[in-house]
Amino acid sequence: MPTTVFVVGSLNADQLLEVPAFPAAGETVLASDVLITAGGKGGNQAVAAARAGAAVVMIGALGDDAHGVLVRGALTESGVDTGWVRTADGTHTGTAVVAVEAGGENRIIVASGANARLTRQDVEAGLAGAGPGDLVLLQLETPVAVVAHAARFAKERGATVVLNAAPAPADNGCLTTDIDVLVVNQVEMRAVAELVGAGTGTGETVDVAGTVLATSRTLNCVVVCTTGADGAYVNVGDRVAHIPAVQVTAVDTTAAGDTYTGYLAAALARGETDLTAALTTASAAAAVTVTRRGAMASIPYAYEIGPVAAHAGPGTDSTQLTTKG
Repeated sequence: MPTTVFVVGSLNADQLLEVPAFPAAGETVLASDVLITAGGKGGNQAVAAARAGAAVVMIGALGDDAHGVLVRGALTESGVDTGWVRTADGTHTGTAVVAVEAGGENRIIVASGANARLTRQDVEAGLAGAGPGDLVLLQLETPVAVVAHAARFAKERGATVVLNAAPAPADNGCLTTDIDVLVVNQVEMRAVAELVGAGTGTGETVDVAGTVLATSRTLNCVVVCTTGADGAYVNVGDRVAHIPAVQVTAVDTTAAGDTYTGYLAAALARGETDLTAALTTASAAAAVTVTRRGAMASIPYAYEIGPVAAHAGPGTDSTQLTTKG
């Protein structure tokens, strides 16, 4: 039976501003260009999974405005099923202002808008068709209580649950044993580890591999920690593998993490059990993304990452995935 990636998450209209440098407090800088495009962590990850070849259902909320039309159209164009994306009356579509400086680094401010209106009822309706073999992908740009409910509801239906704990959580309400795979960057890893009492290292010195392992033991899940140009770390059991990043010249890193997570979700949904191989492909996809401007628009199709994947280095270990019952 074909499997499906169900994405429960945020949908935004991104306003991308290109600046020579980020402004200091009280400083005004002039942007050289502005681009309005579809985004949001949920939407980006849904598009990434779809462009990686997965069947994808999006569950979210948009405002009754022009930006909502823009975002829904971008999802549909990429083959994402938007039948469970609700239009919320009386509010605006989520909006992100993204400042990107030379070199591709960014600063992002998000106004949740309709994303804050996502409910448990929305989740249950959208996930009613999920079952064993399917994958449910979550992030933290929608209400945390709704995210936790989605994880529990998905797990009860036998689906695999992947949580991208981004933005970094402020409490452990979403960090439950319903999670099969946790995906974080270094900032998010530090926050999660502190919340669950699994931190290693002191001050600015963090043992990434040790923290991945300690967090995995505490939450009883697989942990993937991305570290930008230094690659990623992943564990199963007591083994931690390092997957090198593909080296490219970055233009805009806005959707890199979402591309990575979406490609990983697609690989797991089609039955890939070798996480090293899955993450190597995800790294290649993210490498293509950062060479392009925008969020959703920058995400590559699977056929576009072949040449980049050929230059990806092998991981330090082969890591097999088994999910919890």
